[in-house]
Amino acid sequence: MSRPVLRTAEGAVLALDVDRWAGATTDDDIDVLGRAVAPVLDVGCGPGRLTVELASRGIVALGVDASPLAVRMARATGAPVLERSVFDRVPGAGRWRTALLLDGNVGIGGDPAALVRRVRALLDRRGRLLVEVEPPGVAMRTFRARVERGPDRGPWFRWAVVGADGAAGLAAAGGFACTDVWASRGRWFAQLDGT
Repeated sequence: MSRPVLRTAEGAVLALDVDRWAGATTDDDIDVLGRAVAPVLDVGCGPGRLTVELASRGIVALGVDASPLAVRMARATGAPVLERSVFDRVPGAGRWRTALLLDGNVGIGGDPAALVRRVRALLDRRGRLLVEVEPPGVAMRTFRARVERGPDRGPWFRWAVVGADGAAGLAAAGGFACTDVWASRGRWFAQLDGT
C-alpha cells in the first residue's frame, strides 16, 4: 500500500512521517522533552507517543487532538487525551507550564500566529512552548492541503509551515521570547518562553 502524503492545492507533495508519529519515541523526541516543565499540554498529540513518554517519567501530561482515529490510538496506549480542537475549551487553561507543537503541528489551522496566541492563553505566565519548525531558509507560508494515500483523498484543510528563521517573529506574535533554536538529528526545534 502506498504511503500517505500531504498534497498542497498548488500540487506540491510533502512527506508525512507516519511511522515516526505512530512509533516509539526517538532520541530527538527525548532531547526536546527534556526541556519540558510539568504539567505539559501536547497539542495535536496524534497517537500519543510523547504524552505516554512524559507520563512514564511521572510528568503530568495531557494530549489534545481533533482526530477521532488519533485519539482512539492514543487511548489504546494509555495516553490521557481529549478529542477536541485546541481552540475549544481546554481544562487547566492558564496553568500549563509547557505546551508541545511537534511533528509539524505548528501548521494546525493554517495560521501559526493565531495558534501560538491560543497556546499562550493556555499557559501560565512563565509558560514554555516547544515547537518543531522547518529548516532555516523555509519561508513561513499558509496553504490548503489534504492527505492522500494512493487513490484515497481526504478533505481540504488549512495548513502552514514555519522555518527556523521565522521562530523569533512567531514568538513575538504570540507574546513569547524565542530563547533557543536548534537542530537534532535532522529535525529543527524552537523554544519559546513567556515574557
